[in-house]
Amino acid sequence: LYIGAKHMVTGLDHLLFLFGVLFFVYRGRDVLLYVTLFTVGHSATLLFGVLADIPANAWLIDAIIGLSVVYKGFDNLGGFHRIFGHQPDTRLAVLVFGLFHGFGLATRLQAFGLTEDGLATNLIAFNVGVELGQIAALFAILLLLNAVRRLPAHDRLAITCNTLLMSAGLMLVGYQLTGYVLNP
Repeated sequence: LYIGAKHMVTGLDHLLFLFGVLFFVYRGRDVLLYVTLFTVGHSATLLFGVLADIPANAWLIDAIIGLSVVYKGFDNLGGFHRIFGHQPDTRLAVLVFGLFHGFGLATRLQAFGLTEDGLATNLIAFNVGVELGQIAALFAILLLLNAVRRLPAHDRLAITCNTLLMSAGLMLVGYQLTGYVLNP
């Protein structure tokens, strides 16, 4: 439980993605929808990835997670509509990237070399911890976003924040790909 909560609260990639997802979400109902989609995605692949012992390279999965942060910043800046003339379904994107985020968690847990004894119980406890950590992070993110939304320079800050979000995502991708090359 503790490890799951700690991972979510300290997992920069997860926090950045949630920040991006919620940046332009104003209604509580929509916050609940997007957080639920993300939760369903990452819970499904976390549980399935570990229980089915699906192997994957953690560096590559984490690079995709970094791309999810880039994607969300680009989406928030209206990049898809401007460049491609089409806006992808944000709900579907959050669900799909949630699947990758959960698979990233699964690769980390698989690295622990867990035994079958008590695996399901520990896995559920870890996932509950992740959700508790996500709720704590969610409150902090929403408080920050509500403060930013009240500022007169909100529109300029939106551009700056989402540009920085994309930059952070690109750094995460670079870090993970470097790890993949140096640690095959």
